Amino acid sequence: MNTSIDQCIRPLRIVIFAKAPRPGLAKSRLIPALGSDGAAALARRFLAHTLDTALAASVGTVELCVTPAMTDPIWQSLGIPAAVQLTDQGEGDLGERMARATRRVTGSGEAVLFIGTDCPGLGAVELQAAAQSLQLCDATLFPAADGGYALLGLNRFHASVFSGISRSTETVTLETLDRLENLGWSVQCHPPLHDIDEPADLQWLPKDWLADIRS
Repeated sequence: MNTSIDQCIRPLRIVIFAKAPRPGLAKSRLIPALGSDGAAALARRFLAHTLDTALAASVGTVELCVTPAMTDPIWQSLGIPAAVQLTDQGEGDLGERMARATRRVTGSGEAVLFIGTDCPGLGAVELQAAAQSLQLCDATLFPAADGGYALLGLNRFHASVFSGISRSTETVTLETLDRLENLGWSVQCHPPLHDIDEPADLQWLPKDWLADIRS
């Protein structure tokens, strides 16, 4: 075992980063294909699916980290399961928000699995595999086919993992892996998955999802 890993296995927390599924806010790059209401409906479907999947994985606490703030009435209208902890993303760019959440979670003695809500291929089996990886490695990652990542798991915090990364580009995974290598951290990289960000990505949706949204 890598000597940088804690000898006792840390408890784990799945932190789901999510925007409110509100027309014009959620999945805005899909609006040309689905319209504002359709994109928001898909975002709601993604959110429910992701929460169900994270709970079904049974690998640790499930936290939904949201924007806008959890005091916004929309979060009380979505039927979020009582087992899910709700927190705020807070201010700053995505890297700053993820860094702050990582510092908080790892500082409390937990490992963290970061996921979004737009990867239907990230199922309970994949979450379990990522959790298993963190018993052996400092970090674990499921790349996305577009160059980002669908999951990032960490046993500890370092600001360089998040700062100065060119977000929403095809180099996010490569830059992140480079930062982890420079830290000397051990990493388990899993097969790539497909995020749903652009109209061309809709081919990767379960067929019944798209039919329901367009009906």
